[in-house]
Amino acid sequence: MTTFTTRYRTATVRGHEIFYRTAGDPANPTVVLLHGFPASSFMYRELIAELSDSYHLIAPDHLGFGRSATPSVEEFEYTFDALTTITSELLDQLGLDRFALYMQDYGAPIGFRIASQQPGRITALISQNANAYMDGITPFWEPLLAFAADGVTNAEPVRASLEPAGPHWVYTHGVPTDRLDRVSPDNWTMDQAGLDRPGNKEIQLALFRDYRFNLELYPKFQEYFRTHQPPMLAVWGAHDEIFGPDGARAFIRDLPDAEIHLLDAGHFALESSGEEIAKLVRSFLRRVL
Repeated sequence: MTTFTTRYRTATVRGHEIFYRTAGDPANPTVVLLHGFPASSFMYRELIAELSDSYHLIAPDHLGFGRSATPSVEEFEYTFDALTTITSELLDQLGLDRFALYMQDYGAPIGFRIASQQPGRITALISQNANAYMDGITPFWEPLLAFAADGVTNAEPVRASLEPAGPHWVYTHGVPTDRLDRVSPDNWTMDQAGLDRPGNKEIQLALFRDYRFNLELYPKFQEYFRTHQPPMLAVWGAHDEIFGPDGARAFIRDLPDAEIHLLDAGHFALESSGEEIAKLVRSFLRRVL
């Protein structure tokens, strides 16, 4: 098996530098990997290496995350619509006409927007705790959605979630005790460094406030599923307290051929169940691409 060295590159999209990782032969089918909060493309480092023998991988850092630019909230209006535009134009610049989407957390509202707006470009969908149904919305969201409604309610605990205990919990909740040593501390250390950049917490609060509009688009995403029947693989941490496993099961309503796997893991299932997920992804892509 030949693997390809990961390359680290930047592109300028609408005047902003967007960092991305890439590996694999561009002649092979392309998989675009969209990360969640509070992460970056770093979360895909091992999966990229694992799949690079057979696939062309592109993993960008969203604007405001990782090593991409972080214009202030005065310079850029942080919404999921805007992040989708940036991502879509990056893929255009890279000449990617057809691709599979691998999405986690924040990657879902960006990826499902792209898929529903440009269905002809999508070869397959992979959801790793990437929600598109109210079934997956847990009590975790109650304080966040209350904050989103007025920007005042629960502001203090929402801000507190951006401090070190918040990212640490996101990575470790729901992980079986005997697998905790698989979760690299580099994850929350690097994410916290990103959150602590000047002005970045205001960026994250702006996206928290905008998140409620993603829920309003769920019916549109579901209509896209029903109409276009894209191949779907859901690999989902069954103990996720952010997006519950009912969010994975719900895909079957609109995509009866969807392949659903509930794993003994939490929100960042790739960290503790990476080998299992890589095998499932490889098997799925071999069959559908």
